[in-house]
Amino acid sequence: MKRYKVAAGKRGYSVITRRGLIGALSGCLIAITRAGEVLGAGKIWQIGYLSPSRKGVEATLAEALRELGYVEGQTARFDVRSAEDDLKRLPELAAALVRAKVDLIVAVSQPAIRPASQATRTIPVVMDFWGGEGLIESGTVASFAHPGGNVTGVYMLAAELEAKRLELLLEALPNARKVAILNPGSDSGGDYFAKVRRVAQATNVQLYMTDVPSAESYEPVFEAMMKERPDALLVPSSPRFSPERQQIVAAIARRRIPAMYEWGDIARAGGLIAYGPVFAELQRLVAGYVHRILKGANPADLPVEQPKRFELVLNLKTANALGLTVPPSILFQADEVIE
Repeated sequence: MKRYKVAAGKRGYSVITRRGLIGALSGCLIAITRAGEVLGAGKIWQIGYLSPSRKGVEATLAEALRELGYVEGQTARFDVRSAEDDLKRLPELAAALVRAKVDLIVAVSQPAIRPASQATRTIPVVMDFWGGEGLIESGTVASFAHPGGNVTGVYMLAAELEAKRLELLLEALPNARKVAILNPGSDSGGDYFAKVRRVAQATNVQLYMTDVPSAESYEPVFEAMMKERPDALLVPSSPRFSPERQQIVAAIARRRIPAMYEWGDIARAGGLIAYGPVFAELQRLVAGYVHRILKGANPADLPVEQPKRFELVLNLKTANALGLTVPPSILFQADEVIE
């Protein structure tokens, strides 16, 4: 399998050279040493982790924290609370972290961020990440530049990006007239797909929303969806889908549906096309918040950050298997083409 990466300039993507890699690794070692000095000998930070569905701390976040000196059992202890897709449990799980007197809570997505912010006004809460709209309107933060309370972190732009994904999917499949959307439910708040609907209306495309009540429901959901004969599928941003991505990609592949995903790694693993932030960079942003706050920074003074880089990853091998001819415009825009 060959991977071609576009030179620097498009969306800020650049190829890492061997010299650059050595330099980056050296920088990581220096950072770890400095982090150890800052953390202080013998101190073990209690870091809470509140998630709607993941069973443990996301591996990429754990690695980013290790690079900053937070090693499980040595300088940090992670108190993981997962709702296992039962969102009604999140308020009590958040309250349990507060009772455990953790030093900080990392909360994954709106369903976890809201109850975490409501459970405490003193323990810092780091958003990993707020996806939909309503961050300020909900009172979670006062503003992006000055959060003003105990909550700060990463704002995902997810609702905006869903519309962009649909645009790119339709550009890749110009003859598509019906697009199915896997609907994870009301975990993002508000009319999360409003911008997606506007794109569909402007392009005269019919949307078919299919609810996914649980992981066990994928097969009947896909069977019902196929009866509608969609031309393509949009798999939206949701913490519900992250731990089940392999199951979703396999189910889509069996039915030979061209699909758009959020994370580049899904396209690298066999999905057709993906557009979104670079996941590892997002997790490094989250880890940076954790580090700064535990060093003494006030979350009220740490601006909410947004993704800095996005990538469009196209899997031509999958396109060929589906019998698709990808338009040159998509090939030109792609940051990475897998053949």
